[in-house]
Amino acid sequence: MNPLLNQTDLPLFSQIKAEHVEPAIDELLANARKVVADCLEKNESYTWENLIEPIETAEDRLNKAWSPVSHLNSVMNNDELREAYNACLPKLSDYATEMGQNEKLFHAYESIVSRETFSDLSKAQQKVLTNALRDFKLSGVALPEEKKQRYKEISQQLSSICSRYSDNVLDVTNAWTKLITDVNDLAGLPETDLAQAKQSAEMFHVEHAEKDGEMFHVKPEESGWLITLQYPSYLAVMTYADNRELRHEVYTAFATRASEGEFDNTSIMEEILALRHEEAQLLDFSNYAELSLATKMADSPDDVISFLEDLAQKSLPQARQDVEDLRSFARENYSIDELQAWDVTYLSEKMRQQHYQLSQDEVKSYFPVAQVLSGLFEILNRLYDLTFTEITEFDRWHENAQLFEATDGAGRKRGRFYLDLFARNKKRGGAWMDDCIGRRKLDSENMQLPVAYLVCNFTPPTADTPSLLTHDDVTTLFHEFGHGLHHVLTQVDYLGVSGINGVAWDAVELPSQFMENWCWEKEALALISSHYQTGEALPDALFEKMLAAKNFQAGMMMVRQLEFSLFDFHIHRDFDPKRGGRIYEILSEIRQKVAVLPAPEFNRFAHSFSHIFAGGYAAGYYSYKWAEVLSSDAFSLFEEKGIFDAETGRAFLTHILEQGGSDEAMELFKNFRGREPSVDALLRHNGIVG
Repeated sequence: MNPLLNQTDLPLFSQIKAEHVEPAIDELLANARKVVADCLEKNESYTWENLIEPIETAEDRLNKAWSPVSHLNSVMNNDELREAYNACLPKLSDYATEMGQNEKLFHAYESIVSRETFSDLSKAQQKVLTNALRDFKLSGVALPEEKKQRYKEISQQLSSICSRYSDNVLDVTNAWTKLITDVNDLAGLPETDLAQAKQSAEMFHVEHAEKDGEMFHVKPEESGWLITLQYPSYLAVMTYADNRELRHEVYTAFATRASEGEFDNTSIMEEILALRHEEAQLLDFSNYAELSLATKMADSPDDVISFLEDLAQKSLPQARQDVEDLRSFARENYSIDELQAWDVTYLSEKMRQQHYQLSQDEVKSYFPVAQVLSGLFEILNRLYDLTFTEITEFDRWHENAQLFEATDGAGRKRGRFYLDLFARNKKRGGAWMDDCIGRRKLDSENMQLPVAYLVCNFTPPTADTPSLLTHDDVTTLFHEFGHGLHHVLTQVDYLGVSGINGVAWDAVELPSQFMENWCWEKEALALISSHYQTGEALPDALFEKMLAAKNFQAGMMMVRQLEFSLFDFHIHRDFDPKRGGRIYEILSEIRQKVAVLPAPEFNRFAHSFSHIFAGGYAAGYYSYKWAEVLSSDAFSLFEEKGIFDAETGRAFLTHILEQGGSDEAMELFKNFRGREPSVDALLRHNGIVG
């Protein structure tokens, strides 16, 4: 039987083959269409039970088939699976557009909302219905027929070309490697990073031998050290390599990804912006930024721009001082008169070591991944009375995949999450959380419990050393775990607003950024740290250095994120079909206003800016900073009450994590904090005077 149709408790990853994908999706799409048609045909008076429930059930089956396919395409990419995945994208887009433009279905939803019995539904059910009516309008249900058809074509094209953009970034990242045969060329790299480069070289040789049908043993001394554009390898070179020419070469390869040759995203980016603009105008929005905000907390494009520019003005003085300090350090200690982009990370690390006697390599010795996970679970037990149990027997997609189950203090199972933590070839870069299965009430006695994917790209273990996390890695893990908790701890029974579903995009980062705060608290660090060789907890002296250096270059980092946010918002708000995307022209204008470090002329980072061209952050990258205001302000209550205060933890669990998208994000925040959010805590946490 097709494993995508045999929907057991969890996906059967090892059984899923490329040839299963299209037949399963075709069958489930046909079933979903039939369910909708039957509901509309058989009923004259529509109710939650005879309309919403059957459609939710059919679409849940579709989602539970597509989710593992999409996941595998991201973490175990291959040509056959990619072809099947891309073949299904227009089919799924067609279905979504058909449903969104089905006038009879729209009026059926309207009839439920307009009746007096609407008030008898739960708040979550009401939110599902009002969101649906909004989304019908955003899908063009009111458009004349020819415009509906054009909307459908745009949706199809966007689905296809955004995937192609992502494929190009993955392919060019995988394609670039550099074999180092003289270890002196890697002077400065810590032993753990050298060991990883050595292991990568050995694996590279073996993989290529298998590809050519020949197996042979590679002696470690013959294999050299392999540098790749996978982020752990790239970052190790940029942070530690004394060889400035090597840093220049690796930086150039990374900063020009997908900008030339067969993987060139130039025309794709233009097409994406043009199609998004046309879609917005079809729906009577002036631009795509306005359309994007229709489902977010922010009220208008002007509000977003003002928010970002205000943060920039508050941050720029410190950012400029950060850069001037770095330039002085480069001149005085390295005789570098002109600071280049490929020097910044390297010299910043040297400066951090000199000013704070703090080495990132020393820090990561205290964060073996197993200890970080164990400590994270203990933190969550203290905050929310949760227990986490590893499940060892399950169908996995890769030997490194793990599965955990969360249980609350009353002994109730709340949900599960997969972990896939290490970088490898054919795996998309970055870190993310995604929805595997959503919580929904099946009947009066049974509940479908949520399951999440948590994916990172940390440095893998070697034969001699466990995976050691930088403090930034630890923060990333906590961040993604926050997303996972939001999904897994939901107590909402209806799929449309349970977990992360239905949450305003500029509020969805609240639980994730909120979790990052514990990475800087002494009591929490004592739980997540243990030297991988001695078992010693993070020493107080080292913690004090970390704390002193916490806001090192915080101004520079703040304006860098604001640069990305303003760039994203402006290219979508200011798009003019007559002038094209003007992508790098607009980026240059933004940089003149907020950047403190000039980027090289050849830097083409937009060509691999997947968040906005292939992810869900188009005209929404500002959400990171918007939600950081919420998360900083939320954490300030724990600062007042105690970072493990059980009452405050229960309040955050009850008002935020358990509520999903069942109410407006601002209302949920006010229910927790007792007032609207303030930017003060964000600035304070970043060491910036408002």
